Amino acid sequence: MRIIIPIKQVPETSNVKMDPETGTMVREGVESIINPLDLYSIETGIRLKEKYGGEIIVVSMGPQKAEEALKEAIAMGCDDGVLLTDRFFAGSDTFATSYTISKAIEKLKPFDLILCGERATDGDTAQVGPGIASLLGLPLSTFTSKVQVEDGYIKATRLIEGGYEVLNLPMPALITVVKEIADPRLPTLTGKLKAKKLKIKQWTANDIEADPENLGLKGSPTRVVKTFSPKVTREGKVIEVKDENSLNQAVDEIIELLKEKAVI
Repeated sequence: MRIIIPIKQVPETSNVKMDPETGTMVREGVESIINPLDLYSIETGIRLKEKYGGEIIVVSMGPQKAEEALKEAIAMGCDDGVLLTDRFFAGSDTFATSYTISKAIEKLKPFDLILCGERATDGDTAQVGPGIASLLGLPLSTFTSKVQVEDGYIKATRLIEGGYEVLNLPMPALITVVKEIADPRLPTLTGKLKAKKLKIKQWTANDIEADPENLGLKGSPTRVVKTFSPKVTREGKVIEVKDENSLNQAVDEIIELLKEKAVI
């Protein structure tokens, strides 16, 4: 099998910052990691390769620093990596990101399967995987918890409300996976040595023959027009209980408060 896994390098959740002027995320000077939910798609791909043989190529779009994420994926067991890096990609929304990655995947043909994480922890939209599938005209299974290969088809078990749904997808196909699918492994020493020696391919907009009208902020139909931090204005009340008498008093106070709020 030839598997392509798009991954993203994201800021650690506690370090996410937004530029109030541009509405884009500030990445300079912020510690970054592989999107945690992409680790499950990487593990799924490695397990499929171990079972059926083949090759895994990881693809990421971002600045030069994103090469670190690709090398970590290779240290886990992937075979090669491609970094899409160009100033024209800056400020991409989910459509522009899906378009850019889909153009890179077209250049990487042929392939049997594209594996994506459920969503990225910085944007939290879960739109890029389905967007790539739509642009490439591929069958799609989202929120997938189990993957099998049977007679040229991908048998995907996906989470739905109240249970599971089983889909048989002709290959090539795209699947987004959930945490339930596997426990990600750690990079190995052998893998780290391989990643250190490997030269990551770097492609620009020209390399993937992308239309400039669909790239970056210019090609993004959605924009962040305002960012703000929510302010908590509620004032809580602490009722201390030290003995049985104060317990009874506390219960009475809570009951009165609930009556005032029309809860009871």
